[in-house]
Amino acid sequence: MAVSGSPHLTRCGQVHIFYEISGTAGAFVTGLAIIPQLGNNMSFIVTPICFAISAVIWFFISELDFRRQNQTSLRPRAKLSYWRAAFSGLFLFGESIWVGAKILFTSRKFIWLVPGYSVALYAHRYLENNIAPQIARRYMGNSAWAQIMVGGSNMGELLGAFSVLLFTNAIQTPMPWLRLDALMLLIVWYIPFWRPPSDQVGQAWIVAATFAPISYGWASGDVSLAAYIQASLARIESQNKNVSALGAVMAFLYSFYIVTYAVVGTLLGRYLDSVYNKSGGMAGGEVRSGFVFTTGVQMSIISLLVFASTFVPKGAFSLNPKMISDDSLEDDHIEIEEQRPGPDEGHNLADAFKKTRSYCSSEDGSEPRVEKKISEIL
Repeated sequence: MAVSGSPHLTRCGQVHIFYEISGTAGAFVTGLAIIPQLGNNMSFIVTPICFAISAVIWFFISELDFRRQNQTSLRPRAKLSYWRAAFSGLFLFGESIWVGAKILFTSRKFIWLVPGYSVALYAHRYLENNIAPQIARRYMGNSAWAQIMVGGSNMGELLGAFSVLLFTNAIQTPMPWLRLDALMLLIVWYIPFWRPPSDQVGQAWIVAATFAPISYGWASGDVSLAAYIQASLARIESQNKNVSALGAVMAFLYSFYIVTYAVVGTLLGRYLDSVYNKSGGMAGGEVRSGFVFTTGVQMSIISLLVFASTFVPKGAFSLNPKMISDDSLEDDHIEIEEQRPGPDEGHNLADAFKKTRSYCSSEDGSEPRVEKKISEIL
């Protein structure tokens, strides 16, 4: 499957670029201005302010005049009670996890996404949320400088997302980017053996510079993978009427990452704390011996898993494969904008959707048009 020139890739890359611009700016402003001026506790006051601004912006986002097929024939549904609606949502979530697991673990075409997407995402989050704070606190004595390191990481993500858009025709599959991501993870091996002087902000910028290429590899792989997942799963018909194939797979992949980070991150954090306390704690404890395992060994294992996963799909053994799984989507993407009924066709939605290659195929218009069933790809 090639995603070269795919609208999914273009849109994912553009969204990721804007996301990283705000993330980079926010991290640097927080580490260099907000925390030094307000302190570690009072600096949290900006959080509700930012959420309020985001809520106002979201309020003005339109639905682009999207209308469901057969909207006029929908029957009014009885309003569910709070607890019934809550348990119904919980059941559907569990069902989506189950359906996503079946799609991923019963197909060579998709099973590599678990290490390629979820495990790689875990490694990136652990780098920013666990390794950076430990370096800032234990090595440099100033926890606020962790945001400088995160800012450098976000800058790498920005460059990675931009590179995917720049080389979209030359690199047509996620495999080269994922292999780069796996190799960049090995950079962290310098951390256990590094002895920087404390209380020098310049050392935080050095870490930020080393985090940038690591996050560059992750972001490039993440953007290309997101486009691949959307392009490949949008054409698969789910045998379950309650959840779509795309929604089920993404629900499982992201839940796998969340559970992995919650469990492994907690255990490794406790291990680092025990290493620090046994070596002296506040009286001069250190975590370098712990970093050998939590940073070096762990990232090496993840690097091996991600790198090996890039050879699982069919046709992925070349250095820069042009197509994987013998499936091309370059000419099969669906442009919703071109298929939406015009203002003069609103009185007869059924006829309007028949005139074009309808994006919706389910009775209420909620399921995407599909061209393959799950049983055909397993």
